[in-house]
Amino acid sequence: MNSTQKGAMFSTFESTGTYVTPPEVQFVLRSHRGPILSDQFTRPPVSAGRARLWLVTLSTPRDLDTGTPALFSQMSPPDPLEVNATMRWSSLLMRTRKHYSNVDTRRLTHTDSKIRNIGILAHIDAGKTTTTERMLFYSGSIRAMGEVHHGNTVTDFLEQERERGITIASAAVTYNWNDHRVNLLDTPGHIDFTVEVEQTLSAMDGAVVVLDGSAGVEAQTVTVWRQADKYNLPRIAYVNKMDRRDADFDMSVESLQVKFDVPALATQFPINDSDQGIEGIVDVITLEKLVWDSTNQGKTYSREKLDSVNDGSLWEQAVESRSGLVDRLTDLDDDLAELVIKEETMHNISTEVLHRTLRRVALGQKGVPVLCGSSYKNIGVQPLMDAVIHFLPASNERNKHILESFGDALCARAFKVTHDPQKKAVTFFRIFTGKFSKGQKLYIVNRERTEQIGKLMVPYADDFEEVPEVGSGNIAAVTGLKMTMTGDLVTLNASAAGAARKKLSKKLNSTDVDKMFGSVANPPVPVFFCSIEPPSPAYENPLELALEELQREDPSLKVTHDAETGQTVLAGMGELHLEIIKNRIVSEYKIDVELGSLQIAYKERLKKETKDSHSVVQKIGSGTHSVNLTMSARPCSFNNSDTHQDILILDRTPENASNTAAIHPKFLQALRRGVESSLSHGVKLGCPVLGVQVTLHWFEVGRGTSETIVSAACSQLVRKLLETGGSGLLEPVMSLEVVASEDLVGTLLADLSRRRAVVQEVSARGSSRVITALTPLSELLGYSRDLRTITSGTASFSMELLRYQEMNPFDEARAIKDITGFDQML
Repeated sequence: MNSTQKGAMFSTFESTGTYVTPPEVQFVLRSHRGPILSDQFTRPPVSAGRARLWLVTLSTPRDLDTGTPALFSQMSPPDPLEVNATMRWSSLLMRTRKHYSNVDTRRLTHTDSKIRNIGILAHIDAGKTTTTERMLFYSGSIRAMGEVHHGNTVTDFLEQERERGITIASAAVTYNWNDHRVNLLDTPGHIDFTVEVEQTLSAMDGAVVVLDGSAGVEAQTVTVWRQADKYNLPRIAYVNKMDRRDADFDMSVESLQVKFDVPALATQFPINDSDQGIEGIVDVITLEKLVWDSTNQGKTYSREKLDSVNDGSLWEQAVESRSGLVDRLTDLDDDLAELVIKEETMHNISTEVLHRTLRRVALGQKGVPVLCGSSYKNIGVQPLMDAVIHFLPASNERNKHILESFGDALCARAFKVTHDPQKKAVTFFRIFTGKFSKGQKLYIVNRERTEQIGKLMVPYADDFEEVPEVGSGNIAAVTGLKMTMTGDLVTLNASAAGAARKKLSKKLNSTDVDKMFGSVANPPVPVFFCSIEPPSPAYENPLELALEELQREDPSLKVTHDAETGQTVLAGMGELHLEIIKNRIVSEYKIDVELGSLQIAYKERLKKETKDSHSVVQKIGSGTHSVNLTMSARPCSFNNSDTHQDILILDRTPENASNTAAIHPKFLQALRRGVESSLSHGVKLGCPVLGVQVTLHWFEVGRGTSETIVSAACSQLVRKLLETGGSGLLEPVMSLEVVASEDLVGTLLADLSRRRAVVQEVSARGSSRVITALTPLSELLGYSRDLRTITSGTASFSMELLRYQEMNPFDEARAIKDITGFDQML
């Protein structure tokens, strides 16, 4: 091989970028003529069309740019090679852009009207990731489709995701389709990772809700739908898995309407085959039959006009469905209603008119267009991609207040923070207005701090392309930020933020303005906790760093330090959540941690109203610090949050108003900190206290008294009030949904009755039965294992926190005994 040929090959590879590799690096080499000779080849060649593939492993760390020429010098063929590198990191499978074919991530010149920022939302195992993989494949963004069960999909990039076959972290991917740029966010479906969905919703303009055609709307579907409602996201629905024998399209459409009280507008219906489930789709809008070519992985499909002569009953069903769709749309859209009245018939409404009407209805959230298919069987995905363009909003059709108030000035919101293999923070932004440039300074509006962009990149799942700038409407990934957190709003500087706030204040009230300029991050309340221990004291600092990074990535993970035991305590959303955290620490940070036993996150509540006074006089050095307080505490209503909106009420009665109104702001803040400290650790089990209102009636402070003494005195008095008033335990109650065959219902109901469950409903879902029950979380520890045993692995369940409720004395005593080992009943 001459030097020119070697240089040509290497320059081709070099264009993919430079990475410093860990010990194991694998190369896939493709040659269209002749064998490749090298003693470093670890496997025999594999045929791939006219090409032959070899897998080569370099066993020592090296930079690819220096290691590759040495490898190439041993190769003999005269023809150029195509090189694809797969670098296996400790936690991420990092693939170079040679893996992707013709996606042009540097083409960021689409106008805002041709950009779509959408999310894929669904219950677990509905087929989100499989659908996303097909979208990337059919758009030409990847050369080969990965499969969830093979662990090689683009958007499931964490090692835990590939091992478990579930999505844990949201992933951003980009593809071009019909001259539009689509930024797509694949989100988790498991309830333990709901916060990942919540974070990404702020970056979306619309959503595709994926349903399992055999199940319809499921428990987590309801959760993500409610989350999308909070952000007023237009959405379309895709009924997937229509290849299954028990799939029922009509049932799925009806479940959307019943569960969400929304017009579900079927724009397609499946052509069923008795043997294969689905063989094609009928487009109700165009009255065409769509059939996919199974010989090329569904890349191409045919459209054939239906007619009454050749298609008989299929034609009749299509015409009837179209008339029904038009009829329903006339109730939702005045323009169409007027046109139907003018035409005096529904049959002459054109395809273009229906597409425009459906878009208005979807964007106005008056109805939801519904499509169908089987992503795994490569049927129905391209029309879904068309529907994303047709029926979901462009990036400049939402967030009108932000667009108008910031104008051309930069405005972006952080929706995710992660860490690359070198543990450098990568912050993901949705840019609403203006643009990001490399090295640009960003002003964090809600923190009033400034920091500077390091690298500026376009995200592609676990891969990034560095670019000089990213414009409005797009998703950007940024390094170098240390203070920016999930949910933060950023702009150019304080004056730009002030000008935008002034404009916005003319249209919205102050509460809405503060909400828009503040952080949208609102993590749910953790319901499980456990201790975490490093293998030795030498790992304490690395573990602390790992937990800091994981908390920044995952706001639902809470880390505290127990002053009494000296333990580090993790609090999370579920058993799987904490198990994933542990496995990530072991695999990514190489710390062999041990978790303590899983415990329930109980809360405490004051039983009766009480009032008391407290005085502190303390000499420190030459000075005397004195505080005199009178406070009361009474039970009040509460929600599931640990936060108290009005943590301290000031007595404004005539006899006390002059005293409380004169409190200096610094002492008022110290008093609030004291109340907060006491309410974070109750007197019964040290659990947070919910449903208590603390009122300050009288406050006196000596000259020179420190704020620390004031906080301590306040904390002591509040604790005294909690002890006097008595505390009771509150336990988390879950809304549980169990899906099983009809013959197992009796057994499952009997098991639930032993778990203190209150059964709400037993309903039909296709051939299965769905049991909905309210169950204390303490009774569901290990339920996944128990359910597998009871049903031989044929049933599934999901649950989410519904509320905290008071416990009766017997159950409370049992919980205290389980936690402390002390039996109060003796």
